[in-house]
Amino acid sequence: MSYAIDLNVLVLASNSEAAEHTAARSFIEQCAARPEVLCLAWPTVMGYLRITTHPSIFSRPLSSHEALANIRSLLSLPHTRALGEEEGFFTIYETVAGSSVRGNLVPDAHLAAILLQHGVTTLYTRDADFRRFDFLDLRDPF
Repeated sequence: MSYAIDLNVLVLASNSEAAEHTAARSFIEQCAARPEVLCLAWPTVMGYLRITTHPSIFSRPLSSHEALANIRSLLSLPHTRALGEEEGFFTIYETVAGSSVRGNLVPDAHLAAILLQHGVTTLYTRDADFRRFDFLDLRDPF
């Protein structure tokens, strides 16, 4: 079995000021210890690096070194896979997005299409917008 973690869960694990910080950090630690394949999509990774180091978003942003080290530690786990777009991705994106996805939903459809292309159906997230993608089994890690 494989599963993916959404950006919001990773960010909460790094934001010590968030109410869910302790639970998110514990969840990530549990993921590191689980034998199932943990999938991290490249857009999730890049979003994490952008948000956690941004001084306008966090009052105490991570340094680039800290943020990269966090991602490196997850990617170095033997059961972690990095996912990106493969040949034929845009056709899958069009199917997932349909004609109604626009604005802030575009990154969600992007992630959903990558997961679909790789056969990953379980997504740990706090983002209710992913409910629009029927093939995803959404789980709130908290």
